[in-house]
Formats: sequence, structure tokens, C-alpha cells
Amino acid sequence: MTHLVFFLEEPSAKELLQGILPRVLPEQCTTQFVVFEGKQDLEKRLPIRLRAWRHPESQFVVMRDQDSGDCKAIKSRLVATCRAAGQPDALVRIACRELESFYLGDLAAVGRAIGPQRLAKQDWSAKYRDPDRLVNAAQELKRLAPSYQKVSGSRAISRELDPSRNRSRSFNALISGIQRLAGQR
Repeated sequence: MTHLVFFLEEPSAKELLQGILPRVLPEQCTTQFVVFEGKQDLEKRLPIRLRAWRHPESQFVVMRDQDSGDCKAIKSRLVATCRAAGQPDALVRIACRELESFYLGDLAAVGRAIGPQRLAKQDWSAKYRDPDRLVNAAQELKRLAPSYQKVSGSRAISRELDPSRNRSRSFNALISGIQRLAGQR
């Protein structure tokens, strides 16, 4: 049995994963979430947590936002941290630029979850074809769906996201990496 442990920078990432993982993982796969208080806290405490982990069948996933940093440098630093902590096979995924990019990759899901329904019509407009390129995805999502709140919005939207139609490359890399760890790919 695979036990996936997710190290996350914020509670909204946990809400996203709790909503989507039951649809993309086999039933026998178990999950656990370790939520930090932001990216600095994650990077500071991650090596301690990884070295202290005692569940032998655990596979680790580290996820954080890119924000304004260099995606490759952030990922490289986190991979090095995992290696140094004795977990060289940990999966590191960066949300380019922020978690909300995942939601902008499936505006129909956002419309169904928190409204407005008309968002589905904008799903394929040029601006949203590559949501990972948007510099301020959270602000853009709030403009499109004024009722969006980080934690409750993540909870609602995650239940509607369809990985097969999501255009966020970083979201798809996260999902395929998780499925690979769970032995599904």
C-alpha cells in the first residue's frame, strides 16, 4: 500500500488536494498532509520533518508556489533539500505562479463551483489558454469570481476540477507525478 505524504506551504493547497486526490488515486492509496505557515516555514522545517519521518512506506510530495521567484531555482533548491534529508525520491512540484493558476486552467469548474456560470464561456479565450503564464493568478481569479476565498474556494473548486481538461501545465505535472508515485503511470 502506498502512503503519500504531502508537504504544503498553505491550507488552500491541502483543500485542493483533498478534493481532487480521491478521483485520481487508487482506493488503497492513503494520504497525509503536513501544512506549513508559508513558503519560508516550509523550506526551514522541511529537512527536519523528512529526516524524522518513520512511516517506512511513505512517498513524499513537496508543493509550493513559484510566486515571483525563479521556478527552476526553487525546484532545484527543494530537490537538494530532500536529497540532503535522505529522501532523494521525493516529488517536488511548483505551482507556476500560484495555486490559483490551477483553477484558471479550468474556468468551467470555477463557474460550477463558485460562479458565475458564464465563466465556462471564457475557458478558451487567449488569456486563459496558458494560465501558468499569468503573473497574478489570484488577483485574476478574484476579478472573474468575486466570491473566491482562498481556502473555501479551493475546497469548492477542487471538487469540480477535471484533470483531463485543465490547461495548467504545472497542475498536470503535479497530478501525473502523484499518479506515478501511486503506481498508476
